[in-house]
Amino acid sequence: MPSLFDSVRYLKGVGEARAKQLHNLGVDTLYDLIAYFPRAYEDRSRMVPIAELEANIPACFEAMVVSHPHLAHIRKGLDLVKVRVADESATLNLVFFNQSYMKDTLVYGQSYVFYGSLSGDYMGYQMTNPVVEKPDEPGVATRRIMPVYSLTAGISNKLISRSVTQALEACRGSIPEVLPAAQRERYGLCGAQEAYDAIHNPPDYETLETARRRLIFEEFFIFSIGLAILRRRNVEVSREPMRDLGLEAFYAALPFELTGAQKRAIDEIRADVAKPAPMARLIQGDVGSGKTMVAAAAIYLAARNGLQSAMMAPTEILAEQHYASLSALFEPLGIKTVLLTGSMKAARRREALEALALGQAQLAVGTHALLTDTTQFRALGLVIVDEQHRFGVAQRARLAQKGVHPHLLVMSATPIPRTLALIVYGDLDVSIIDELPPGRQSVDTFLVGENMRERINAFIRKQVHEGHQCYIICPAVEESELESLKSAQTWAETLQKTVFPDLRIALLHGKMSGAEKEKVMGAFARGESDVLVATTVVEVGMDVPNATLIVIENADRFGLSQLHQLRGRVGRGKDKSYCVLFSSNRSPETQARLKALCASNDGFKIAEEDLAMRGPGDLFGSRQHGLPAFKVGSLAFDLPTLKTAQQAAEEFLAGPEFASMPEYQPLLQRVRALFASESDIFN
Repeated sequence: MPSLFDSVRYLKGVGEARAKQLHNLGVDTLYDLIAYFPRAYEDRSRMVPIAELEANIPACFEAMVVSHPHLAHIRKGLDLVKVRVADESATLNLVFFNQSYMKDTLVYGQSYVFYGSLSGDYMGYQMTNPVVEKPDEPGVATRRIMPVYSLTAGISNKLISRSVTQALEACRGSIPEVLPAAQRERYGLCGAQEAYDAIHNPPDYETLETARRRLIFEEFFIFSIGLAILRRRNVEVSREPMRDLGLEAFYAALPFELTGAQKRAIDEIRADVAKPAPMARLIQGDVGSGKTMVAAAAIYLAARNGLQSAMMAPTEILAEQHYASLSALFEPLGIKTVLLTGSMKAARRREALEALALGQAQLAVGTHALLTDTTQFRALGLVIVDEQHRFGVAQRARLAQKGVHPHLLVMSATPIPRTLALIVYGDLDVSIIDELPPGRQSVDTFLVGENMRERINAFIRKQVHEGHQCYIICPAVEESELESLKSAQTWAETLQKTVFPDLRIALLHGKMSGAEKEKVMGAFARGESDVLVATTVVEVGMDVPNATLIVIENADRFGLSQLHQLRGRVGRGKDKSYCVLFSSNRSPETQARLKALCASNDGFKIAEEDLAMRGPGDLFGSRQHGLPAFKVGSLAFDLPTLKTAQQAAEEFLAGPEFASMPEYQPLLQRVRALFASESDIFN
């Protein structure tokens, strides 16, 4: 009997070459194929008479061939087969391009089932390249709800559909049931085999929905089990509690009063570190809400307990900015801070590494350079990761391994609705800073069309002449196939040559090397350029108080949360700041979405809007936050199922320890696979 983990190359019609193409889709084994779910469905189950076919609306119909198929060679590389078909309601001409075999496939006087779109006008209708099947054969591409799969070069929808059917038959009876029987029964879920059959070959939409509900629940249940194990690991590991030696000197050293939200977050950290288990906390706050000062309080507590701290930032410039502000704050308090980045001179780097290894420095601020083997700490007790969505769970773990179960503090400026944050960061406790410090300005935001271009250019010049700097954000790096999309490279050249020849225009995009990016960002931060034309690479890692204007081209191409993050690049100093959104998209939905940004500076409110309008793609785009990718479930649209699955996972974990029980090994394997970068925690 075939195994779920046999190669797909042994399936009929696949072979070695197509197996390599399927590999590009992440499909190598029979199980990969069975778990390669359709991205959409076409309803080909309804049959209509020819007379009821509508132009440009695909449909199925059964008809008899009433003319002998005629093959014509129009020119080299172009063959045409024409044939007429009829049913009791009407006749129709069919045309097949470069399918010369249709001349012999379609037999005069025989009936077939066709699926396609009618084209033409009052002068006459025809159908081009319809799908054809015999009515006495089971429908593969007609008379069914047809699954539509994501494809790659050389792989057709028909091939995947046929191969999945083969794989399901070959593995019938051996698909493991990962959901415990008690949970399946309690929540009214169908079995695994039934779900896989129906998701690929749904007999009707009701059965399809039953299968989807089961598979979404399964995915979220596995996710919840994994998060619960991560959380349990945090609790089970013990470490010496910190003594709370007071923060009076720290508060006195600050040049400003902290907000109530900041103090609340600090109190939550104080409670965490006083426990005999490592802290695992997410500090989530809008741009400018003062997360760094909350982290600074934690660093101060650690230092007073004789422990070192490490703060990892996503870019060198942000690491340098953190280093500058924190070393100035901590030096009078007797806390030594060192900087560690990839571009540091060897002597300075050696000095910093030595200070950490000997325990002479209490805080290391750096980039990925903190993760290298040469970076050793004498007593690492606190790990702080800035901008969580730039680092995966595995990188957090690597930094934590440099100490003995250090406390973990994650800072994120990506606002996520609270309910979602509590669910998604299941391995972290969540502190939300929902208050901006006094004096922090809101950024005036305007939505404009191309008719305002000259006025905005004049406004850019005015800001620069007043001694300020501007960002201009483009959605593309290079010339796009969509001519309407502004490309950073071309637009920077155009602005320098024809619009602002007297201004200093700089260019920044993701295709530059790390060193090039750091050089451009550093120069802008030092005021050596007036206008920075960039892609979204500036979304994090730039803190330039002198920048007072950000212009975002093709703003409709970005999600609200991303636009809000970009807007957060300005308004960081004492001067009034502005954000201008250019969009030519006049659709009411797009206009409403962008106007929502103009109406609010509250990142959490905007995140709620974004989640409702676009789903979590923008919040968790590009596999952000170290989250696993869900195949069927959606964090936006399936939240009720996620909550139910979490409840079911809690009930299950409250029972006997399952990891060593044979019947739950398939479940444990799936948990390990979903959290692949953390698989060692399940041993």
